[in-house]
Amino acid sequence: MYPPQQEGVSEVAYGSPKWTASPGEDRYRRGLYIFAKRTAPYAMLTTFDAPTGEACIARRDVSNSPLQALTLLNDVVFIEAAQALGKTLAIKPGSVEERIALLFRRVLTRPPTADETALLAKFFAAQKARFVSNELDAKAIAGDGTGDVNERGAWTVLARAIFNLDEAVTKS
Repeated sequence: MYPPQQEGVSEVAYGSPKWTASPGEDRYRRGLYIFAKRTAPYAMLTTFDAPTGEACIARRDVSNSPLQALTLLNDVVFIEAAQALGKTLAIKPGSVEERIALLFRRVLTRPPTADETALLAKFFAAQKARFVSNELDAKAIAGDGTGDVNERGAWTVLARAIFNLDEAVTKS
């Protein structure tokens, strides 16, 4: 006899499973604790070459695809991670260059070169100007928070750009 099903909840063996975000404090737990089902893998993990769970593998294949770039730019996990970094960097004391170095250390685990710092500072200034002129909606990009929404928005956009670097995606 099968266990009774909760109203509106059914097990998925094949087809299009619907993933719902965990509520409360479980929402931001580490990716290691994602519920895994062999026949309905978490889509983001599949996009980044995770094995299916049907067999053990010694080495993962590594690919680089446009779908990965779209996931990094549009998946809620990465958007919220960029927003959290944006909030942190917006209130952090120091120059833009110092905060760019901090962002690099957090995401890429290395300091940026002088050229990288200069390019990213220029990108940051351009994005902040777009928010100040209302060309883009800073609140929609930065999410909820305190402080200058344009500053948070510009740091969020910069964090999203860093997340999308090949160096951030693949292990060398």
